[in-house]
Amino acid sequence: MAYDEALAESLRVALKGTAGLSEKKMFGGLGFFLNGNMLCAADKGRYVFRVGKDQEAAALTRPGAAPMAFGERRIGGFVFVDAGECDAAALGEWIAMARAFVDTLPPK
Repeated sequence: MAYDEALAESLRVALKGTAGLSEKKMFGGLGFFLNGNMLCAADKGRYVFRVGKDQEAAALTRPGAAPMAFGERRIGGFVFVDAGECDAAALGEWIAMARAFVDTLPPK
């Protein structure tokens, strides 16, 4: 697998019991979706969180955060977070930030 299974498992544990949650392999990672909308993902050595464009600047000031980009193409509203900078407490905070945005989206 291209993604880090330990990171995927940490997301499963943190999201356990969340209604409307599903998983999908995508782009070499494992995405977690809430009511059909991407919430977060496990990648190699890092997480991905969908924080929305309005929260992106604030998210990027947090430890381990970097803009989500593939080559020169930046993906707005998403951030990478280095797994080494994301303990259980920080993971909960990142999920809460992502959830605050994703909860505003209509179900798919």
